[in-house]
Formats: sequence, structure tokens, C-alpha cells
Amino acid sequence: MPIDPGRTIAELKELRQLTSDENGAQRVAFTPVWTATRDWLRQKLAALPVETHTDAAGNLWSTLPGASERALLIGGHMDSVPNGGWLDGCLNVLAGLEILRRINAQYAGKPPLTVRLVDWADEEGARFGKSLFGSAACSGNLDMAEARGLKDKDGVRLPDALKAVGVDFERVKESGVELKNAAAYLELHIEQGPVLLDLDLPLGAVLGTFGVERHIITFHGQAAHSGSTPMNRRKDAFLAAAKMSPEIYRIAEKHGGVCTIGSCITKPGFFTSVVEECRLTLDQRHLDAPALARMLEDAKAASERFAQEGNVGVAWERVWQIAPRPFHPDLVNLCDESIKETAGKSLRLPSGPLHDAAEVACAGVPAVMMFVQSLRGISHNKIEDTKEEHLELCVRAFDRLADKTMAWIATRG
Repeated sequence: MPIDPGRTIAELKELRQLTSDENGAQRVAFTPVWTATRDWLRQKLAALPVETHTDAAGNLWSTLPGASERALLIGGHMDSVPNGGWLDGCLNVLAGLEILRRINAQYAGKPPLTVRLVDWADEEGARFGKSLFGSAACSGNLDMAEARGLKDKDGVRLPDALKAVGVDFERVKESGVELKNAAAYLELHIEQGPVLLDLDLPLGAVLGTFGVERHIITFHGQAAHSGSTPMNRRKDAFLAAAKMSPEIYRIAEKHGGVCTIGSCITKPGFFTSVVEECRLTLDQRHLDAPALARMLEDAKAASERFAQEGNVGVAWERVWQIAPRPFHPDLVNLCDESIKETAGKSLRLPSGPLHDAAEVACAGVPAVMMFVQSLRGISHNKIEDTKEEHLELCVRAFDRLADKTMAWIATRG
């Protein structure tokens, strides 16, 4: 039975009209617009013979029962960042909805395998600063103590925001039962970067998600009057910190990863004082765990060298860490084949941003992602966009991947 990518594009535009304003998409998790988005999605699902429910973590599951309880999972997220793009997250879910329709029609409501569509709750982490909330709860990796203390900018606690949408925070890990019969997981996403764009390719097979090391680096010097202190007598924390910026670019180039200093805060922070303290945030990412560890080692060594040169101290504090999550090689191959059969050419590439697929893979479910090109390489922005012909291609290729994956699951007994 044919897939209808045009319907997916029309529904994406309908959703944009419903949940966006002049600044972009406003589907922030656990807010009224997000709730309205969920209601809209449920209405679409109601036309299919599926069972739909919200699990203990607030993830929305829609199940088309098959002859076997072994399940193909297709996932994404309907939430967005504030002033976000029209495709980030929702493309995954609405393409999955169209695949559900095709499978239901092809098999007269009884496919050989169970097929499940999941809308993960709060993938973005925009409101509380904790990405992948719903999928991390489902995988069992959610740090409950950390999450329990999270607050939004208005001081609302995460447990209270969850309670307002009918979710008991203390029970969110019970959502793990949803993965009981999961045999494979597929996710489609806009690339959010410029790699496919620069190579003029519409689609790519994702090898896995980068591991991440996030640290705060604090250089400690000595405050002194900016007029009376000779340059050679200063203990300038900013001078040591400033040397880190070009150094992390050299480290990234050396190891083939990415490194970012995202913020720099100085104290006392006024014109007439040498900087006593300079605080940097460092984000490092790589698909290879040993290479990520070497990048961190090099950054620490560089900071100590610069501190010694400037006669200042340096301290490191780990904020967050996640290991690289490679996707299943068989599914990567199937994804690559599906793209080539649909678009002619493919590219295998890693994902720098985190995605729910990484948490599902961590739970032991074979997983893979497909990327579609992002115009201008921009996401998390109202100008986020993808050519309509590429949207059509990605829905067709993703549907082909679903078919191949169902066959692959059947061969695994």
C-alpha cells in the first residue's frame, strides 16, 4: 500500500498553524500549548484501530496490535523549545503516524508484528533544563534526585508541573514496562546541522549519538587595582581562561570531536579590577569514548599549563556526562539501504545533539535514526526549514526502513 508523504506535510503545516506564533513553535513540554498538541495528535490517532495511552512518565503510546507481541517502535517528540522550529521533533511523530496508517491498510489491521508509535515527553528539556526526560525515565537512567530538585524560571518544581498533567513523579520509572516486547526502535529527525546541506544530500543514516562531557572550569587569581598593578605582577584569572578558547579548537581538530566554551563569567567584573575569578563552561562531544576521554585529558592539561603560566589556580567540576551511544549496525545498514533506494545517495554520520533514540538504545533495544537535511543548518529557531521534496523523500525512506526492520525482526526468531 502506498505511503502519502503529502498528508504528513499537510499535517505538519496544520500543527504549525495551531501551535506557533510569529516567533516560532511554542510546544514547550507540560504547558497548555503542549497539552493542546497532544489532544490534536490523539484526534489523528483516533481514526486508526490503535490503543492509545499515557505511561507513568507522561509518554504517549499508540499501539497497533499484530500477530506477534514483538514490537517495532517508531518514536519522536511533539514538544519544542520556546520560539522553536516547525519540524524539530514533530516530523518524527507525524511520519510515524503515516507509517501506522500504511501498515494498518496493508495488513487489514493485523500486521505480522505489533507496531507502536511513541511521543516522548519533554525531549527538549527547555523548561527544566533536563533533556530526554520521558525516554530517560523509560530506560531507567533518569537521576531521580537531580530531577526532583529541578525548577523552571518561575520557580515551579518539575514534580509539580508533572502533577498538573496527571503524572506522579515518584512513579515515572514504571514507564520502563513499555519496552518489554520492543524488538527495534526507529526515529526520524531533521539533522539540525549543515553536514547534509554542505554535501547536497537529502538524507543520512545516523551512526549514533555523541558522548558528552560538560564541565565548569574556574580559574582563581587575585583582584587588584587596574591602574596601580604592573602587568608583570598580576594574577589575572581571565588571562589564563582566555587561552582556553583557541586551545579547545586545537583539541577538537586533533581528535575529530567538537568542543565549545559556552559561557564566561568574571569576578569582580568591573573596569578597575584585575579579574580574580573566571568561570568557563566547557562542552565536549565525540562518538568514540576513548577519543572523548583524550579530549578531556588534553583540556585539563591545557588548563593547568595556562594556570601555571599566569600564576593562578584552576579547578574543575563535572556538571554532566553521557557515554557515546552507537546504534545497531544491522539497522544502520538497513537505514543506509532505504535511503539509497529512495534518494540514490546516502551518508553515514554521527549525531552531535542528543535524541531519545540514545536512551532507547541504552535500554538494550536495537535502534537507529535517519536524518533529513536542514536548510541553512539551523534548528531551535523559527527559520528552521527543510525542502518539501526532501520531506517527501524522508517519509518514503523512513517507511521503507520500517518495512525492512519488520522483516529483520522476523529473522531474529
